[in-house]
Amino acid sequence: MEATPTNLVLFLLPSILFISRAPHVTPATPCPPCGNTTVPFPLSTTPTCGDPAYKIRCTTNTLLFDTLNNSYPIESINPKSQRLVIRPAPLVPNTCITTDKIHQGIQLNNTLPFNITSSNTIVYLNCTQALLLSPLNCSSSSLCHTYINATASASVCNNGLLCCTFRTGGSSNSYQIRVRDVGCSAYSSFVNLNPDLPVNRWPQPGLEIQWLLPRETVCASQKDCDSATSACGLDPSSGSGIKRCFCINDLVWDPIDGVCTKKATSHDPNGSGRNRITVAAHIV
Repeated sequence: MEATPTNLVLFLLPSILFISRAPHVTPATPCPPCGNTTVPFPLSTTPTCGDPAYKIRCTTNTLLFDTLNNSYPIESINPKSQRLVIRPAPLVPNTCITTDKIHQGIQLNNTLPFNITSSNTIVYLNCTQALLLSPLNCSSSSLCHTYINATASASVCNNGLLCCTFRTGGSSNSYQIRVRDVGCSAYSSFVNLNPDLPVNRWPQPGLEIQWLLPRETVCASQKDCDSATSACGLDPSSGSGIKRCFCINDLVWDPIDGVCTKKATSHDPNGSGRNRITVAAHIV
């Protein structure tokens, strides 16, 4: 069994209300499709649609996800699970170095509502001996050797270079896939990988990212809200004078569809009778 990092900083995500759609409600302004791809709430391609805190970009009919210093194409989006998959950077031709090494790999801004999920198997390539003391699996039985031996584009990495594999486990989340001189110079990632399958049946490379459920939409005045379902008021938790369209008339906020809805029974799906709290961790 592969080792997993032990230095974890835990934080709690908000409780989730279980709600049902009410009739005659006005959703937050949806973003237009990007090419043939729907842009679901709360993702935002312009300041006037979705939730601007969940910014992505539409360029030449392609959705892009921006990290601290690079951009990656978005391959798929699942609004119900609040997850999207980006395409990892490829190798520089004829090298065992990824093109985003200059940016030190994927570096998410941990102040934004996105993090890397625990569904990714990371294959690290061209690693230094310092990684032998890490919690990564850098043994001769590591899954990365299987990947290199069966992948033509990565065959250049099969030259006595150290390679490692890491699969986040449990509820662990992180904000970076780092490549650098002291560590590894290349990587690939696979979502929900079954290691028992041959490489030719692995999914296409991808890195899954999830977003936190959004707050009520920001407003400048009541005209920005649907007066039948919400009222523009100061957000007491912001401390900076931000106003939001808070639900009224016994309606509650549906963060998935961005609407005020009738409240259904709030319960723990596991039957404990308590509100559900999701525990996540930042790998350090």
